[in-house]
Amino acid sequence: MSAQPCAYRRAFCDKWLSSDTGSRHNVFMIAKQTLRLVALLLLLVIPASPVFAHASEQGFVLLLPTDVYIVSGAASVGLTVLLLTVLPDQFVASVFRPIAVLRLHQSGLSVVSSCLSALLLVALVWVGFYGSHDPLANPLPVFFWTIWWIGFIALQGLLGDLWRWLNPWTGPVSILQKTLNIRPFLRLPTGLGHSVAILTFMSFAAFLLADPAPADPERLARVVGAYWLFTLLAILAFGPRWLRRAEGLSVVLRAYARMGVFGRKGNRFAVGIPGWQALNLRAPTIGIAVLMLLMLGSGSFDGLNETFWWLGLIGVNPLEFPGRSAVITQNLTGLVLANIWLISAYAMAIWLGLALIKSTVPLSRGFCLFAPSILPIALGYHIAHYFPSFLVDSQYALSVVTDPMGTGADFLQLGTYYVTTGFFNSQDSVRLIWLTQAAAVVGGHILAVMLAHAIALRHFGTTRHAVLSQVPLALFMVLYTLFGLWLLASPKG
Repeated sequence: MSAQPCAYRRAFCDKWLSSDTGSRHNVFMIAKQTLRLVALLLLLVIPASPVFAHASEQGFVLLLPTDVYIVSGAASVGLTVLLLTVLPDQFVASVFRPIAVLRLHQSGLSVVSSCLSALLLVALVWVGFYGSHDPLANPLPVFFWTIWWIGFIALQGLLGDLWRWLNPWTGPVSILQKTLNIRPFLRLPTGLGHSVAILTFMSFAAFLLADPAPADPERLARVVGAYWLFTLLAILAFGPRWLRRAEGLSVVLRAYARMGVFGRKGNRFAVGIPGWQALNLRAPTIGIAVLMLLMLGSGSFDGLNETFWWLGLIGVNPLEFPGRSAVITQNLTGLVLANIWLISAYAMAIWLGLALIKSTVPLSRGFCLFAPSILPIALGYHIAHYFPSFLVDSQYALSVVTDPMGTGADFLQLGTYYVTTGFFNSQDSVRLIWLTQAAAVVGGHILAVMLAHAIALRHFGTTRHAVLSQVPLALFMVLYTLFGLWLLASPKG
């Protein structure tokens, strides 16, 4: 079943690209009239009910010449690889050289902002328990999944370490330690490395992808509230090391901060192109390197598990989806296998690159050295994958501000805000949305290629060794570009 929509789309695109202007107009008019007729019949026979309209743009995507776009995107990444082989080494190094702007001073404002963040979280959890049961009318699911998970993580990766100021634990811990004279009384074993952080992050990914109702307000309030309290107690018991090595979300957010344009260089505030911090900071440990791969693998599977291809693979009819509770085991298995495959393919590319230059660098060291080059790809796909959802769900965030409890009253006197999905009803606007998503994917891969080349130049010395060592990894990135763009264009259930 999953092969049929792809065949229809290819046939349509072939017809579109090979015909003259008049034929294209006729094909488009026939398709347009057919869609109108189908829509009219549906209005007559189907009773009115709420729908999640943010997925409807995929029908227009199938009419776009996405095959051309995909090949062009992969070619752009490939041309970047070729261009880097002829550019002077100094040029690549200068691209990632930051500009120091201001001298930094110690400030206690982060404690205040952290406490305010914690108070907001507590308020959202309370509203999750006692507010509206509608996920789109309750502030907790809207702010947690849309504002924080989609929007804030994108800003963290684009701008820098905002999490340092908005972390909901450091402020309350500081106050509790000073007022109650609490000191850490347990020691986190060094041998664990970042394994606890990997476990907590993968648990979060499993909740996002496989839980039957991750947006249910009361269910989400129970999970978020329990996790915040557990982490607070763990920090009090183990000290700040828990946040640095065991709290998976904080570790992931600090990894994304390596991509930000704003950061610290010595004791000065500096600015540079995305990725300059990843190049200038010390290579990550093996645990953080694995987490960087897991960030990309989990995000990619978040898109893959919606495709007709995946649903067909697990024996589910995408037009008669039985619900998330029916595919829990399949999604958990797919999440694990997708990450194992990605880590194995990346490790193989690193191993082949080291073998080409007969390097004595151990595979584990090479794995860690080049892991930051995966961050632009993970961030680009995060932005691309969630962009259509953010366009709609961010409007619900504005809507719930006017009525936090979902009672129908405008408590803040801001006026009723109406959500629109009109931008999904035009092929032109959908083309713009899809090209924006494709630009995020392709841009992330181009930046990843440049960053990997700069890392290779720094550690392998000569241009020849740097280029040879990057051939397998560059091929890996080009193929992943094709995969990422195919995910955006694939029919989804």
